[in-house]
Amino acid sequence: MSPKPKEQRVEVLIDVQNLYHSAKNLYHAKVNFQEVLKQAVAGRKFIRAFGYVVRTKTGEEAPFFDALSKIGIETRVRDLQEFYGGAKKADWDVGIVIDAIRTSPALDVIVLVSGDGDFIALVEYLKNQGKRVEVMAFGRTTSSKLKEVADEFIDMDENTKTFLLKQ
Repeated sequence: MSPKPKEQRVEVLIDVQNLYHSAKNLYHAKVNFQEVLKQAVAGRKFIRAFGYVVRTKTGEEAPFFDALSKIGIETRVRDLQEFYGGAKKADWDVGIVIDAIRTSPALDVIVLVSGDGDFIALVEYLKNQGKRVEVMAFGRTTSSKLKEVADEFIDMDENTKTFLLKQ
C-alpha cells in the first residue's frame, strides 16, 4: 500500500457479520477489529467508523459490542430475526447503504469493510459522487466485481497476522 494523503477525511463502514463469518470459515479465527480500523484509516483524518452488528436473544455478544465502542467504532445494532421453521436473518445491507449515502458529502474516502457483492451499486454511486471508495475484506470471500469497481481493494488474506487474533 502506498502512503495516502493525510488530509483525506475517512469514514469506515464495517459489515461485522461478513468479516466474522469469513474469518471463522477461512481461518477458524476472530478478527482484530482494532487493526482493521487502523489499516483502513491509514494515517488519514478519521471522521467516524460504524460497525454493523446483530444482537441475539441471549445477549452474549454485549461485551464484544462494548469492545468495538472502546476502540472508536460506533455500533449499529439490529436484532436477529427468527422465523417460523428456524430460519434466521439479520441483514444490514440497506442500513449500510443509507449511512454511506447520508454521510458521504462530508467525506473524501469511504472504506467499506465487506466482501459482499450486494454493495457494487453503492460503490459505483459513491464514485460517481466524486468519492474514493476502498474495499477491505478477505479476498477469498470477496465478490470479484466488488474488487474490480473499488478504487482500491485491501486484501486481508495477505496479512492474516495483522488482521486475525491469535486463538
